[in-house]
Amino acid sequence: MSTLYLDRQTAALEREGESIIVRDRHGGRTSVPMHLLDRIVIRGTVVLDTSLLGHLGEHGIVVSILSGRFHRLQGSFTGLLHNDARRRLGQARAYDDVAWRRHWNRRLVVLKLRNQQRLLAEMLACRSDARAGLSRAIGSLREARARLSGAGELPPDVLMGVEGAAARAYFKGLAAVVPPALGFSARTRRPPKDPFNVLLSLGYTLMHSDAVKAVWAAGLDPYLGFYHQPDYGRESLASDLIEPLRPRVDRLAWQLCRDQTLTGRHFSRNGQACLLSKAGRHHFYKAYEQDAGSARRALRRVAFTLARRFITYGEGETAA
Repeated sequence: MSTLYLDRQTAALEREGESIIVRDRHGGRTSVPMHLLDRIVIRGTVVLDTSLLGHLGEHGIVVSILSGRFHRLQGSFTGLLHNDARRRLGQARAYDDVAWRRHWNRRLVVLKLRNQQRLLAEMLACRSDARAGLSRAIGSLREARARLSGAGELPPDVLMGVEGAAARAYFKGLAAVVPPALGFSARTRRPPKDPFNVLLSLGYTLMHSDAVKAVWAAGLDPYLGFYHQPDYGRESLASDLIEPLRPRVDRLAWQLCRDQTLTGRHFSRNGQACLLSKAGRHHFYKAYEQDAGSARRALRRVAFTLARRFITYGEGETAA
């Protein structure tokens, strides 16, 4: 299964039998068999009617809308909600279980730190010239993991403090291997202020969309998270699920810059914001799709594992 990216103006989508027809403003026509798709990502102006949306929903094809300038996820159409409400009842009961929530949160952060440390070690193996910066960051992540593994269940503010300090050290390590011409020194967003941050933001947005799809497919509520607290308009459980997988996006962005698939010429500035060109987005979408299969399988696996636990929790049993 794959993703159809529509990153153009005035495109139109139509249904023709079991295929989707993409029409551009110049009269061009492309046919895409529906059974090959599991998601459509739209950036720009695209015309489609409700009958097509209904058919996409019946086939489980998610439609995600990205904002035009900064690639933020503006919304998703997912079709019908899963029929088994016990899963969502159990999810709500698990949220009210402070001990379970703290256990989940610490495990999530430990997995994220482990994967960040592994990525930096991978970079160190091929970038001995950046040994000092990478080694410092790896040491900080190792210390953070040791602190979490040796402690009891931590209050949320303490856990977030450990993760925040580790994140700052991690991104300093990344800065040691990102080409200096890209001007990356720390994580910035809303808006991203340099090319590497643009790639991170776009990749995280696409992965978040994948997580929303996995959560809906498992019959859970993407807005009811545990580490990321529920907030208006934020799919907090999807945000939870992608935390340990973020280093996959970081690796992809680094590889695209290292191999010069994306260079400074693919970016422009608008005030303080850095923007990725259409040609640059094309390269990124292609690379993301080639790399996304294992991450999507991991998201589905975790979402359905949670759903199975929450079914019994919805019937009054423990979710642990």
